[in-house]
Amino acid sequence: MFWVLLLLLAWAVAGTACTRLCLAAVHTAAMDRNEATTARDHDLTLYEAAFLSGGPRRVADLTLVSMARQQRLLLAHTGWATVVDPRGRDEMERSVIGAIGPQGQSRIEPVRDAAAAADAVGSLADRLVSAGLAVPAEARDGIGAAIRQVRLAAAVVAALGVIALLAPAQSEMPAHLIALWFALPFVLTLSCLAIARVEIHPYARWASPAGQRLLSALVRRSGDGDDRTYLTFVAVRGVRAIGEPDLRAAFAHREHEASHWHD
Repeated sequence: MFWVLLLLLAWAVAGTACTRLCLAAVHTAAMDRNEATTARDHDLTLYEAAFLSGGPRRVADLTLVSMARQQRLLLAHTGWATVVDPRGRDEMERSVIGAIGPQGQSRIEPVRDAAAAADAVGSLADRLVSAGLAVPAEARDGIGAAIRQVRLAAAVVAALGVIALLAPAQSEMPAHLIALWFALPFVLTLSCLAIARVEIHPYARWASPAGQRLLSALVRRSGDGDDRTYLTFVAVRGVRAIGEPDLRAAFAHREHEASHWHD
């Protein structure tokens, strides 16, 4: 009855992983219900919209694009940023200028990384979390870890099933029935992943459901053709919303350099 021991192990692995995912989802949903009322009348700034849409790096990108459109920062198609006006108008801009350094010129990618890690972005994140608009880091990490554990559990259950089928026969149980028994915990893990895709997926992003509702309202209220509308779409959609070819080339060169270093 060696396969029975493997089956019990498979159920233990699947049950533990699925329980952890359910508890993480319930905790985050309860947090959203408790804090959503405080966020109902909140008017998002562009920086807040950028953070809720793409996190700290999106805030850095928005700041770079905004300063470039005001001709206070030059973003070359070669992937370099040059300061034109060294006076930042807010904390985010001062973080970008500080990240470029005293020489007034730097590659875009390290500027983006340093600005995203600046205290100004951290303070913005804290305010959004307190308002119930952003998912706390621990909750976001908890859900991500739980989903990864369920995926691992599915692989472990499948492997245990294969081992049980390949092991020398120690009972009169037909192979197809053994496979059916192992299919039950395997289906459980796949079902949890499918439910997480539909129900928990919104929590895995930066914005809580309350924050996502405000983002949708912000996009609907945006006008046509003005600079704020342009920056709103950059905040929500990222650098792919950039219209100017030269400016888009600067960020495309930055992404090319990043992938080169990772390779």
